[in-house]
Amino acid sequence: MSTSVVDTIVVAKRDRVGKSASRTLRKNGLIPATIYGLNEPAVSIAISPKIVARVLASETGSNSMLHLQREGTEIKRHVIIKDVQRDAVTGRLVHLDFIRVDPTHKVRVHVPIVLKGTPLGVKEGGLLDFVHRSIEVECLPGFIPGHIDVNVDNLAVGDSVRLDQIKLDAHVTLLGDAHNVVCSVHGKAAEEELAPAGAPAEGEAEAAPEAAAPKAKKEEKK
Repeated sequence: MSTSVVDTIVVAKRDRVGKSASRTLRKNGLIPATIYGLNEPAVSIAISPKIVARVLASETGSNSMLHLQREGTEIKRHVIIKDVQRDAVTGRLVHLDFIRVDPTHKVRVHVPIVLKGTPLGVKEGGLLDFVHRSIEVECLPGFIPGHIDVNVDNLAVGDSVRLDQIKLDAHVTLLGDAHNVVCSVHGKAAEEELAPAGAPAEGEAEAAPEAAAPKAKKEEKK
């Protein structure tokens, strides 16, 4: 399934940059962003956070391919979201980085992995260890998956899933070490019952304290 392309989004070029300009921009209901890539100069723009929020909440999320048009011009570029910055306290969007992409040239991206189901081993008391939460792939921008689902229902204790066992679309190529483990199911470690400190081991008689021999008095010389 190919990545959805959002309708053309009109964005304004920013002539002023810096913290003061960014604060003014946010007061006006926009957030600053930067577009770079494809050996072209970086461009500072302003974009609506509501539009970005809708994109991030879509099925393809941050891997959606967007079509941006600069306000008052015919300049249009296909982009994907490279980085999202949020306020540490409120969680609101404060800045974005977009990277230009050519729809006819492959790109390398990281795609989140979503585990589906509950492993048999977990139902029997085991623990699921989620090791790699994303996968690096290469494909055309229009085929970037929003996420990759991995069904773990049949995993018993001792079972695992490797990257090369994940089924990918024919247009998507796996990168990196294919033998890396995505997730595995482990049995719970047996709790060791420790004897109270200083207690004798089972079957071992407690040694009686050795009586202190009275010190012989020195014979007084007459």
